[in-house]
Amino acid sequence: MTDDRIGRRAANLFPEESATGSADPESQAEAVLAESGEREYDPGATPDPFLEKRHSDETVYSGNTPH
Repeated sequence: MTDDRIGRRAANLFPEESATGSADPESQAEAVLAESGEREYDPGATPDPFLEKRHSDETVYSGNTPH
C-alpha cells in the first residue's frame, strides 16, 4: 500500500465518513485500505459470514426490469 494511495483515500472520504469526521483521516484511510486488501486476498476475512459474488451481468433490480 503506497502513501500516495492512502493520501488519495483520505482526501476522498465517503459522505458518511465526512459527516462523522475523523481525527486522523490518514490512519483511517490506511485501516480501510488494509481491511479491503485482506478481503481481496482472503474472501473469508469479511465480517459478514455470507459472501456473495456476482458478475456485472447479474445485476439485481428492485421490482423494475431494465428497459
